[in-house]
Amino acid sequence: MSNIIIPNGGKAVEAEYKEQVVSEYNGNPFIEALPPIYSMEEVVEHLAVYPSYNEQERLLDKQYKIHLVQRLFQCFQPLMVHLDLESRISRTIRQSYLSRNPYKPEYAIALHDGYQMIHNLNVEVSNGSMFRSTSHGFTIIGVSGMGKTTAINRILSLYPQIIVHSQYRGMNFSMYQLVWLKLDCPFDGSIKGLCIEFFHKIDNLLGTNYYHKFGIARKTVDNMLSIMAQITRNTGLGLLIVDEIQHLSQAKSGGAEKMLNFFVTLVNTIGVPVILIGTPKGLSILQSEFRQARRGSGQGDQIWDRMEKDQNWDLIMNALWDYQWTSKKVPFTDEVSRVLYNESQGIVDIMVKLYAMSQIRAIMTGKEDITPKLIEQVAKENFKLVKPMLNALRSGDAKRIAQYGDICTVDADFLGFMERERHTIDLNMKIEALKRTQKKKEQEVKIDKKQEAILKLIDLAIDGMKAQKVVEKICEQDEAEVDVNDIVIKAIQEITNAQKGVRKTRNKPTKNKNDIRVIVEEGRKNTKSAYEALQEKGIIKRYENDLLRLGNAG
Repeated sequence: MSNIIIPNGGKAVEAEYKEQVVSEYNGNPFIEALPPIYSMEEVVEHLAVYPSYNEQERLLDKQYKIHLVQRLFQCFQPLMVHLDLESRISRTIRQSYLSRNPYKPEYAIALHDGYQMIHNLNVEVSNGSMFRSTSHGFTIIGVSGMGKTTAINRILSLYPQIIVHSQYRGMNFSMYQLVWLKLDCPFDGSIKGLCIEFFHKIDNLLGTNYYHKFGIARKTVDNMLSIMAQITRNTGLGLLIVDEIQHLSQAKSGGAEKMLNFFVTLVNTIGVPVILIGTPKGLSILQSEFRQARRGSGQGDQIWDRMEKDQNWDLIMNALWDYQWTSKKVPFTDEVSRVLYNESQGIVDIMVKLYAMSQIRAIMTGKEDITPKLIEQVAKENFKLVKPMLNALRSGDAKRIAQYGDICTVDADFLGFMERERHTIDLNMKIEALKRTQKKKEQEVKIDKKQEAILKLIDLAIDGMKAQKVVEKICEQDEAEVDVNDIVIKAIQEITNAQKGVRKTRNKPTKNKNDIRVIVEEGRKNTKSAYEALQEKGIIKRYENDLLRLGNAG
């Protein structure tokens, strides 16, 4: 894809359309211009970030080495949770465009209706006639410091933010497609603040002036939300991400409900999925205000708890441990792993900072040795502010943990309830799926038998249309299991009997004077054309007497 600089805007790429493996994605320029659907191996390759490292750097003076330690914060090791998230986003964006194909009339109708809605000051964003949504957003709730925002940013980097269309399949198609847009929820939960940030971001990306036109003008919040909805249509927005949703809990009365209702409207009416990201502090408001939208979540919600000391922990630790700038190369031991986990409680951000600080301490003191005792000492001296939260996590006491909204995990009883419910739902879904599969197989077997019987009849020089008609009649009459050969035999018998009946009728021919064929034949004997003969009998009406013409004339 070739890069394009939008005047007064950001970077974009020129659309390159690709043939789609998934059939329903073909014929839609919004989907065909997206990057390919990646395999898990390709996702790991694209997401992973391993900063440069040279063993010789360990020989540098300490003032340089402490700067090199900062490379640890650039490292990104993909885990299963990241692969799952990438797959969800990939599905969500593509599904959102299914109902918003710019080459279908519904898209133009929706644009026109949205314009009329704003022109008439109709602040009701929802209009069921516009779109049948084919996608839903989802929510990511996770402990602060687990890298939710970093992961989202890495995954979004796989997609160009703006795609410039000019021509599609030989037809002019001039449009900027905004694949994704990420906003931060205002610290005070203000809807107006979110709207203003939306206008700012769009202006910076597309070179528009929406902020001056709608952001600082005397527009009500409802007007702004309607305008935002129309902009999402005009730009072909594929995905909206709103981070820091825990700020909604600080909103004034009714603010959170109105903002969440707007998100629901984007998902259900306009077809733009919304991903909400936040800490457990925002979970209560989502459960109370956003329950209906969560039920309809097409890709399922994600709860990011702190890491367990398992293979994922070992994977990320082994990736980071290779980056050592101390003179002494220290091996990664079970004791080091245990201490780092205990001091960070599985919170990735704290673990990385603790490892970096421990390296810096070892380098600056000249010991050049990262030991479990050094890690514990650095944690004790430098993590005093988060010590109460970490102690609460160590205790496992739900009441103590609940005092801190950013680290409070989902209640165990709630998780147990959800797990039981999920198993019940899964079992019911499996049973229903099994029934549908069995029914589909029966239908496919029946269809296969029909086709085989028709082909055999055609091989016997029987007209295809006649064979299909007779076979379908036999299959409808016989509910029981019927063999293909039985169908063929019955079909031949019916066709033979029908032909005998025709012959008997032909032996006693009778002419109906109103039969068109008789009228045309008699006309020819009198040197009249078929048209003249039929017109004379009143079968063909004269133009001047035509009712439609008389109606138009009146």
